Amino acid sequence: MKATVSGAVRYLWAAPITAVALTAVPLALASGGKARIVRGVLEVYGGMLRPLLRRGIPGFPIGAITLGHVVLASSERELTLSRAHERVHVRQYERWGLLFPLLYVASSAVALGSGRGAYGGNAFEREAFRADVLTDA
Repeated sequence: MKATVSGAVRYLWAAPITAVALTAVPLALASGGKARIVRGVLEVYGGMLRPLLRRGIPGFPIGAITLGHVVLASSERELTLSRAHERVHVRQYERWGLLFPLLYVASSAVALGSGRGAYGGNAFEREAFRADVLTDA
């Protein structure tokens, strides 16, 4: 019972961000994208997500992005390649809830102020990159 309650709390804590991401699902599906649930996370890829993510931030194409318990990806291949990395972000949302986006931006600002990149120097991304390394080993 304790594990079930704990799991429910993690989902509820991240639910406001998950709800925002769910608005992209009909757009993706209506434009030929696909969706599936993998280990409790909704993965959505393809369709209109591809051009939206690729052009999301000028000069920084996004292959996949996590919002709560939803991972949005440009393609199935990108989703497969980034799954371990994105699962770390799911756990970060479970830990920090609504605070996570603010903490993420703050970490990017600190990294920039320290002469590191906003993405590569971000503490949350560094944690996720470690998962990539462990998965590739």
